[in-house]
Amino acid sequence: MLYFYDGSPAGFLTAFLQAFTDEDAVLCSHASQLHLGETSVYVQTDEGRAIRAKERLRSFDKNFPHELSFLLRSGEAGAEQTAFLYFRLLAERKRPVSQMLTSETVFRAREIIKRVGFEIHRFHGFIRFTECANGALYAPFAPDNDICDLLAPHFRARFPTYPFVIHDIKRKKAVFYDGKNTFVAPLQEASVVLSANEDNYQALWKEYYKSVNIPSRAREKQMRGYMPVRYWQFLTEL
Repeated sequence: MLYFYDGSPAGFLTAFLQAFTDEDAVLCSHASQLHLGETSVYVQTDEGRAIRAKERLRSFDKNFPHELSFLLRSGEAGAEQTAFLYFRLLAERKRPVSQMLTSETVFRAREIIKRVGFEIHRFHGFIRFTECANGALYAPFAPDNDICDLLAPHFRARFPTYPFVIHDIKRKKAVFYDGKNTFVAPLQEASVVLSANEDNYQALWKEYYKSVNIPSRAREKQMRGYMPVRYWQFLTEL
């Protein structure tokens, strides 16, 4: 049985409860091709049941909310199903299972969680802001995972008095900081008017990057390892 839900954590937990005893259950929040003989059901989100499920699972493992968030933010195929199997194992064992790495489900879940966390860490350094005419900062990016709001605390700490927008162009959403509050909202496209000094800032940054680069010691393969090519289109220096 294929269990569709709305993509929210509460929706996932509602579907998790409904599918728990179904050994052939598959959880999914997006369109999926049914196999021959397979049936599907849409699970309506029940906030009350979701809250109770969250508290129950957290009583088994205090890291549950963090792991749930990272697994559902993953852009990897099958991450939702991995989350379902992982948390079903947690509910069955009634204790943390994160160290059971001989389990294929646990190993895959831990790898997904690690990759989401690593991408957040990467974008603390890879985000490139441009200054808009109104003084706000704007940064487009296209992460593998749904992490734009998780970057906000880092940049709020770095720029506490500057409003900024971090725009996930792949998912058409953005996190906004107005100098006091942070919120997430849909954002299809952004029309940005640059400040008078932005071109000079970018030229200085490119010149700095060029000056510290040593052509005779080019390590392009190593650079791609630290700075994946798929991120380059938003890096000012490149």
